[in-house]
Amino acid sequence: MAVFAEDRKEDTKAVENAQALVQLLRSRSYEEIRQRMYDDVPGSPWWSACKAELDLRNGQQAADATLGMSRVAEKMRGSVQHFEQLADTLCQTTNDIAALLRATQEASRRLEVAVYVAIGVTIVQFFNLLFEVSRKH
Repeated sequence: MAVFAEDRKEDTKAVENAQALVQLLRSRSYEEIRQRMYDDVPGSPWWSACKAELDLRNGQQAADATLGMSRVAEKMRGSVQHFEQLADTLCQTTNDIAALLRATQEASRRLEVAVYVAIGVTIVQFFNLLFEVSRKH
């Protein structure tokens, strides 16, 4: 039982030591921590503290990147919805313009017929006038 208590005391001391080293590394640069990690033997307190700090920083960077990606995805979703609305509006406007062009085409056909009728009536009246003039002479 005394051995268990002593092992536990050593484990607690090692954890406290590692936590103190991690706190010390908080103010260091990423490169400095990586270099110190490579300089120490794997499994040593410094190596473990450096690895823990690098893992923590990498986790924070991954979380920040995930959050950024989430925000970008939300903005893209909003943009896609806006583009869909614009596409619907453009399609409706295009259909309206096509309907107006068809109506204009039909109106131009009616106008063309009206012009031909007016020319025909004018020619008939002109020949009628000529006939009346030639009859009086």
